[in-house]
Amino acid sequence: MKTLRGSVAVAGVGETAYYKRGDAPDAEAKLALTAILAACEDAGISPRDVDGFASFSNDRNDPSRLSAALGCRELRFSSMQWGGGGGGGSAAVANAAAAIAGGLAECVVVFRALAQGQFGRFGQGPRRNTIAGEFAHTIPYGLMSPAQMFAMKVVRFMHDHGVHQEALRAISLAAYHHAQNNPRAVMYGRPLDEATYDASRWIVEPFHLYDCCLENDGAAAMVLVSAERAAEFPHKPCYLLGAVAGSHHRAGAPVHNTPEYASSSFPTLAPRLYEMAGIGPQDVDVLQSYENFTGGVLMSIVEHGFCAPDACNEFFVKERFLAPGGDLPLNTSGGNLAECYMHGLGLVIEAVRQIRGDSSNPVPDAAVSMIISGPMVTPVSCCVFGSEATL
Repeated sequence: MKTLRGSVAVAGVGETAYYKRGDAPDAEAKLALTAILAACEDAGISPRDVDGFASFSNDRNDPSRLSAALGCRELRFSSMQWGGGGGGGSAAVANAAAAIAGGLAECVVVFRALAQGQFGRFGQGPRRNTIAGEFAHTIPYGLMSPAQMFAMKVVRFMHDHGVHQEALRAISLAAYHHAQNNPRAVMYGRPLDEATYDASRWIVEPFHLYDCCLENDGAAAMVLVSAERAAEFPHKPCYLLGAVAGSHHRAGAPVHNTPEYASSSFPTLAPRLYEMAGIGPQDVDVLQSYENFTGGVLMSIVEHGFCAPDACNEFFVKERFLAPGGDLPLNTSGGNLAECYMHGLGLVIEAVRQIRGDSSNPVPDAAVSMIISGPMVTPVSCCVFGSEATL
């Protein structure tokens, strides 16, 4: 079977400082360049060696301009994973890896830059005089913001399987716990406890304030190269074991009438990921699961086989998700809830840091680090990184 397993390695990762929405001192393009330069420095390479770029969610930063600004000798590859919001994070990794494995490029940067303060917020409904297209089926009925739209799927899942609010709370508490050890996190120094979560205002049921992702400015990037070159770089090698993207039949039905409504869009992806990576959920040492809202994390974890749908109340407890001792450490940088909302690319970088051993919340001897990018959008994606021992 044709596969990406073990074909590429991560040479370096980099980020800007992360800012509250509107507080970034630099233009979005400069943020992108700053993160890419940081990733190249982490890899110990010149930015002139980069010959490809991959991003997602309609990133505004054109690879030809980035290439010129960085002084790249040649641009051989560029790709964009359209749609799906944060669902494209792992897909961008897959596209970059495929380019390297297929001989289209040798050194590809995966990046995402956001300046919501400059270009508008993802978390609010559209502001326009005329509503047309798929929005005409939702906005007149009060489904205006992402929180409102995704809440319907989560409420359905929670109703069908008797899931309690405390399961969502555990996800949020774990993220904030990890952020307190991560100086890069926007919520560093701002811990969260059960009473504060319970007392926080509703955004839209079942989402309290702390169930919702942050809104930030900043950028993140990572450098991928062929696996044969992994030993050339200063960090412990980290290899891509698998990466998949897509969604199930009619997942993108725009009027909320998809047949599999209470889904995070991963039923067909998870089996493909595990087949390519040669692992199962029992082999995952640490998990980074994209949180647009905590309900999506819960549904994604179920659809990736970590927990049965009707066992969520017992499975989703804070202690299980804490590094280093929990049996499924989750979002160990603080994630989108408490580190930064960089459309989930920060979660991908954290997965790499766990394999390298330089996470702010390291899981001892982590050999398999998994990322779920999405959820509840389409297309979504997921990927797995592994240490040299997994090859």
